[in-house]
Amino acid sequence: MNYSQPYILYPLNHVLERAIASSLGLLDEETLEFATPDRSVPVADNFLFTRGNFEQHSFSANIFEPLRDALEASLTDEFRKQDPIAWADTQNRLGNVLGAIGQQLHDAEIFQKAVECFELALEEVKQEDSPLEWAATQANLATALQALGRLEADAKVLNQAIDAYTAALLVYTKKETPEEWKLIMLQLGMTFHEHGKLLKGNRQFQKAVVAYKNAIAELDADNHPVELSAAHNNCGAVLLNLAESEQNPERFEEAARSFETGWTVCMEQQRPVHLSVLCRVNKAAARSELAVLTKDTSLADEMADEFELIIECFPHALQPLCLKRCQDLMGKMREMAEAA
Repeated sequence: MNYSQPYILYPLNHVLERAIASSLGLLDEETLEFATPDRSVPVADNFLFTRGNFEQHSFSANIFEPLRDALEASLTDEFRKQDPIAWADTQNRLGNVLGAIGQQLHDAEIFQKAVECFELALEEVKQEDSPLEWAATQANLATALQALGRLEADAKVLNQAIDAYTAALLVYTKKETPEEWKLIMLQLGMTFHEHGKLLKGNRQFQKAVVAYKNAIAELDADNHPVELSAAHNNCGAVLLNLAESEQNPERFEEAARSFETGWTVCMEQQRPVHLSVLCRVNKAAARSELAVLTKDTSLADEMADEFELIIECFPHALQPLCLKRCQDLMGKMREMAEAA
């Protein structure tokens, strides 16, 4: 079946930002001048937290390629012999920078190079000797594989991502490393969801819901507002696809509640307004599908009004394609209501 495509929110990638920050010393002063984005004129970015797992907010994308070149130049055979752990750390940093470039260019070949960097790092970093570094590298590998699997719509690659995240959980536990554990759960939910859409099977969707609920139970709004919003919103996305598969009205309502909770967290924690709007659009879309399934014309009329309200109240927060989707759904709901 063809699943709907609710908007997905992606968490902050602190690993990528640390990789960039710790590598800036490899650049000359002239290149470093381009490292910080120009924020002298504030411009609303309605795509923040929606681009993918390799989005970062602290540095300019102009330095990605110079950083890649500098890191690649430093990875000599002599460096590997002298300090294999530092060499592996450099491979990790390079892999994250390549992931950012691959996401920017939508280039599967660059993502594959990122995967190779993390696999090379794992040749030197062993679980028994450096468990935390090993788990971090497995998580990096998994995230790159997830991005590649999404881009290529490749179920095999997404399954490899699940295996790598699961390997990281051999070290990351809720008790000993709660920060890492809950973020892995969030990423596992995203990966199971994407994998389930390709396999068209409810089992992976159900695993995604479990992973998201594990993350939600540990995330708090004060310290992880974006991650908590993303977990609720993305869990709603899985529940919506599961509802479509099962043709289950209760699932549609559950999905709508999950989207609404994500919307509420965004509003209460004063996150960028477009994030709450996307959650609200997702909720309205889920309830619109419910109206069609149940032939509820009063609900259709209510959703037509809701889309009209979103369009009128948040014109500057809607992405162009999102605006068109809202207009299309508003028309569909209005037509259904008037036909009754």
